[in-house]
Amino acid sequence: MPILRVALDVPLHRLFDYRCDEASPADVGYRVRVPFGRRDKVGVIVAVAESSDWPGDQIKPAHAILRDLPPLGADFFALCEFVSGYYQSPLGETILQALPAGLKRPLPPARRNARRPKAPPAQAQPELTPEQSAAVEAVAAETGFQPWLLYGVTGSGKTEVYLRLIERVLAGGGQALVLVPEINLTPQLEARVRGRFPGAEVVTLHSDLAEAARERNWRAAQAGAAIVLGTRLAVFAPLPRLGLIVVDEEHDSSFKQQDGIRYSARDVAVFRASLLSIPIVLGSATPAMETWANGLSRRYRRLSLEQRAHAAARLPAIGVLDTRRQAVREGVSEGLLAAIKTRLERGEQSLIFLNRRGYAPVLACAACGWVSRCRRCAANLVVHLADRRLRCHHCGFETQVPKACPTCGNQDIHPFGRGTQRLEAWLGEQFPAARILRVDRDAVKSRSQWEAVLARIHGGDADILVGTQMLAKGHDFPRLTLVGVLGADAALFAADWRAPERLFAQLMQVAGRAGRADLPGEVLIQTQYPDHPLYGALVRHDYPGYAETLLAERRQAGFPPYAYQAVLRAEAGEMVPAIDFLATARALPVAVAQREVTLFDPVPMRLSRLANRERGQLLVEAVSRRALQAFLPHWREAIERIRVPAGLRWHLEVDPLEF
Repeated sequence: MPILRVALDVPLHRLFDYRCDEASPADVGYRVRVPFGRRDKVGVIVAVAESSDWPGDQIKPAHAILRDLPPLGADFFALCEFVSGYYQSPLGETILQALPAGLKRPLPPARRNARRPKAPPAQAQPELTPEQSAAVEAVAAETGFQPWLLYGVTGSGKTEVYLRLIERVLAGGGQALVLVPEINLTPQLEARVRGRFPGAEVVTLHSDLAEAARERNWRAAQAGAAIVLGTRLAVFAPLPRLGLIVVDEEHDSSFKQQDGIRYSARDVAVFRASLLSIPIVLGSATPAMETWANGLSRRYRRLSLEQRAHAAARLPAIGVLDTRRQAVREGVSEGLLAAIKTRLERGEQSLIFLNRRGYAPVLACAACGWVSRCRRCAANLVVHLADRRLRCHHCGFETQVPKACPTCGNQDIHPFGRGTQRLEAWLGEQFPAARILRVDRDAVKSRSQWEAVLARIHGGDADILVGTQMLAKGHDFPRLTLVGVLGADAALFAADWRAPERLFAQLMQVAGRAGRADLPGEVLIQTQYPDHPLYGALVRHDYPGYAETLLAERRQAGFPPYAYQAVLRAEAGEMVPAIDFLATARALPVAVAQREVTLFDPVPMRLSRLANRERGQLLVEAVSRRALQAFLPHWREAIERIRVPAGLRWHLEVDPLEF
């Protein structure tokens, strides 16, 4: 009797065998409904065998093979096998997490016909700059797998290069996959793509879609939709004629999944392109250090766009405001206030960037020293004065703002520091006639709200934007001529060695919002360290120079990309069992016998307590990827045999970005 080898969405590194009279090798890739424990589950058939290693009386029959969709292809399985092996995740979880929720249910809900999106007006092709034309021709001239790093300053027209390459792929009957780091970047890009290709089927895949919409779009991609736009999970979308992959803002940490299967969508996309022997374009104004190093070593071929695409646009002038020498009120210097006033008089827009939402980071009592700490996390509760709530931005816990100090009863308690809500209110007092628009995750919670915000900005119905990183990248506001940056210094001396790279990228991206059309732009960065090399490189728009400095520091310190890392994390109700478990894992014979891999001592994580769970970690490092990948599977198998205390959870993460 044929035996189905089935992948199921369970945290076990194995497949499951089921009997099925009607099965044949042609059924590989179909979904199948099977009994598992006391209920039914939907899995995916990975293989059809003639026999099983399990006794016949222990093999249950499958209920039904679901043939309502074409089977998943060999390239999909090869991609999932790579992700499973490289990131040490169970194959079943890897395969099934790529499917929409409706396709994983034993009794899927009835499907409804979707309303077709309103077609945007057709867009004419702008004339390419010489740099853009050279980039398009270079990619188009190559055949087979080739990673391209499209390094282009903000406003240089990277999106237009993507569109021209997509046009060529569609003309050849292929499909294109475009990955963006965040959901709020998809509406603007989707409108532009639909306007450029009005006759092509364009679908989006991201977590903000309703369940039914995501399933429809997934099915459309498998059926041959010409263009798929999506966030990181879209890298697994079934595309039978995939001819091009684009990863926009490739440096963004949002491409790294931080829970479940902790994969990097950018790196998985590169592997998928190599698997299919197709080109992949990684675009950024501030590439990740790993990507830049690959460009320097010629593993990736670099294309440069050093001029803005708009004929009259120039890179904004970037200046630093020394807050040691200027009067500062509510975090805003006199120089920045004067610059805002000038823009208001001209009828131009200003963006004040403060990457801290809420009213203030903490509420405190000066009499006894009480601060508003989260009782579930090693973090402070943030003051949200508009609805008089204290909220934890890590675990979501919230409570009312107290009328007096909970410890000593003092009624004179104050918010310390400032967030976007406080800045918005204060700017409203300084410029009562100005239309001020705050853009952060508290003010914009849905796609419809985001589209309304974009419409207000483009329609000129906002004079001053107060925003977080939601506004820092990918947006084109023609009348925005001033960007003011507050609170950037905190990242200069952070314990996280990646913090300077992230800060430089963030500031370069937000600076790029200014002066993108025919109006000149200006960026003013408030700082107490105006002579810091990072700010000097920003003023010169010198990403290559600053990248060279960072790479030299990392080479000397032995940090990625000159080392390869993994981290074992454990969490429990108390720190002691978590650290003890990590110490046991470090002392395993397979770890002690290693010579090419270094295992460091277990320590608490930087955010040591999250949602009532104490968290510890153990860093693993090797000088080569080969050595690390040879070690991890054997170590993971040994860890799985450790007797774990009740309530303790652990996971292994490869190429971690956060500690």
